[in-house]
Amino acid sequence: MADQTLDCRGLACPRPVLQVKEILDGGNVGRLTVLLDNEAARENVSRFMARMGYEVRARAVEDGLEVTGEKVTHAGACETALPLPEAAEARKIAVLVGTDRMGSGDDVLGAKLLFNFLATLREMGSDLWRLIFLNAGVKLAIDGSDSLQALLELESNGVHILVCGTCLGHFNILERKRVGETTNMLDIVTALQLAIVTALQLADKVVSVT
Repeated sequence: MADQTLDCRGLACPRPVLQVKEILDGGNVGRLTVLLDNEAARENVSRFMARMGYEVRARAVEDGLEVTGEKVTHAGACETALPLPEAAEARKIAVLVGTDRMGSGDDVLGAKLLFNFLATLREMGSDLWRLIFLNAGVKLAIDGSDSLQALLELESNGVHILVCGTCLGHFNILERKRVGETTNMLDIVTALQLAIVTALQLADKVVSVT
């Protein structure tokens, strides 16, 4: 298998992950070294390569970050970017949160409504599959958020929480995230695709909060 190096410095999300995916999808890559320039990209690329069956190491270098993945040859290596719902009784609903308040008209009321909404999501039980936070919604996943405890409880109960890394970087709060996986648009689109595509088989749904 070949060794390759990919320079993704200066690329905005999700281009680093997409370029890594393109190379790995081509096959015959035993070792891939990716050069990056931000922490969100490091997390995204590292997680994606691990899911594709690579043993991943990351380190700081003089002009940025370096992520190296070596192909795992033992049986059972993961080959998909995101886990699929296991069966009809598995979690099926993906909730997309793109704001830190619900509705329009009064911001204080909107913040209270969204707090109550997230605190009540546990009533979905095992139907709740994923929570996806975008734009101002990522502020709900950081320290100091009134909703943080409810999200931590959902995560501990098996709900997969995705938090947009580009959005965290935009608001300069990447280091303050306390729940969920820092993710990229490829993972988000894949999660939505799974919820929509499997709708014909499992009645899966996407709930959007804006």
